[in-house]
Amino acid sequence: MNTALALSLAIFFLAGVPIAVAIGLASVIGIEAHGRLPLLLVAQRMFTGIDSFPLMAIPLFILAGNLMSAGGISFRLVELAKSIVGGIQGGLAASCVLTCMMFASVSGSSVATTFAIGAILIPAMVRHGYPAPMAASVQASSAELGVLIPPSIPLILYGVSTDTSIGQLFLAGIGPGVLVAGALTALVLIMCRIRGIGLEDGKDRQKIGASVLAALPALIVPVVILGGIYTGVFTPTEASAAAVAAALLVGMLFYRELKFSDLPEILKKTVLATAAIMLIISAAALFSFLITRSGLPNEIAAWFKDMFESRLAFLLVVNLMLLIVGMFIETSAAILVLAPILTPIAVAYGVDPVHFGLIIVVNLALGMITPPLGVNLFAACAVANLSVEKIIPHLFWFVLTVFGALMVITYVPAITLWPMQTILGIN
Repeated sequence: MNTALALSLAIFFLAGVPIAVAIGLASVIGIEAHGRLPLLLVAQRMFTGIDSFPLMAIPLFILAGNLMSAGGISFRLVELAKSIVGGIQGGLAASCVLTCMMFASVSGSSVATTFAIGAILIPAMVRHGYPAPMAASVQASSAELGVLIPPSIPLILYGVSTDTSIGQLFLAGIGPGVLVAGALTALVLIMCRIRGIGLEDGKDRQKIGASVLAALPALIVPVVILGGIYTGVFTPTEASAAAVAAALLVGMLFYRELKFSDLPEILKKTVLATAAIMLIISAAALFSFLITRSGLPNEIAAWFKDMFESRLAFLLVVNLMLLIVGMFIETSAAILVLAPILTPIAVAYGVDPVHFGLIIVVNLALGMITPPLGVNLFAACAVANLSVEKIIPHLFWFVLTVFGALMVITYVPAITLWPMQTILGIN
C-alpha cells in the first residue's frame, strides 16, 4: 500500500492535479491496492478529519481578516507603522514589515496579509522611488509573518494533526515571528542604505499621536483575541469568533467603512477560501490514516535512527527536506501529511513538539515565497502587476535572510519556548 500511495501521489502532483484531489485519489488507489479495506473508509475518514472543534477557528479567522481589510483596519495599521518607522531612510519598507506583523495578529493568513497590506503599501513604495520588484519582494516576504505571529492557521492545523496544544503553539510563535520580522527589517534598511532608496519616506506620514489615536480601535482587536486566550477567558476557537465580532464592531461603528451591503461579498470570499482548505484537510486526514495504518511512520523513524545519531543532524536533514517540500506542496497539505509522521520521530530525538511545530511552519512559510508554488509570491506579483521572473532576482536576499532566521529558530529552542515557559510555567 505504501508504494501505491507514494507513486500515485507523485504522479498526480507531476500531472498538475489539484492538491486535494491528488491526495484523495492517491488514498483511494492505496485502499484498492491494500485489498482488505472498504471504500467506505473514504467518506468516513474524510468526514472525521474535519469534524473537529478547533478547525472552526479557520473560517472565522479568514472572515475576520476579510472584515479587517474591508473595514479600514488595515489602512489604519499601515498609517500607524509609517508614523513609527517611516521617518528613516527605508522606513516605508520597514513599515511594511511592521504592518504585516500587526495585521497577522488577527488574520492568521499570509495570503490575506499580502492582499490587504500590499494593495496599500506596494503602490506607496513605488511612488517613493522603490523598484516595483523590490516592493513586491518586501511585501511577499513580510506577509509570511501571517503564519508565524499568532493566531496562525498553519499552527492550528499542526496542533490538530499532532494533538498539540494550540494555545502553546500560539505562544511559541511570538519569538520566531519577532525574530523574522527583525531580520527582515534590518535587511530592508541595509538594502535601502546601500542602493540610496527611500530618502523621502518621511513625506505624507502622520504624527505618531494622531496615528495611534486613529489606530487604537484596530489595536484593540489583537489585544482582545490574544489576551482572551492567554488569560483563559476563551479558547483559540472561541477567540476566532471574538475576532469576527471585534472586526465587525470596529469596521462598522468606529471607522464606518464597513457596510451591510459589503457582507455578502465578504462572506462569499470567506466561503470559497474555507472550502478549499477544508477539502485539503479532509483528504489529508484519509491519507494520514492510511499511512499510519501501513506502519510507514515507524519505518521512517527506524531509518532516521539508523542514519542519524545526532539530533542536530536530524534537524538539518528535516529542514532541507521541508524546504524542498514547501516549494512544491501547498502548506496546509504538507502539514497535515507530514506532521503526524515527523513529529513522533522528533520527539524520539528529544525535540519538543511545540518547538518542532514552529520549525515545520517556518520552513513551509519559506515555500510561500519561492517558486514554483509560492502563493505569497504570486499574490504580491498580482498586486504589483509584475511577472514572477522580474521579482525573483530581488527575492534572493529575503529568502536567505528568512533561512538564516530559520537556522537560529531550529538550533536555539529558547526563542520558541521561552514565552510558553515564562507565561504558562511549562518546562
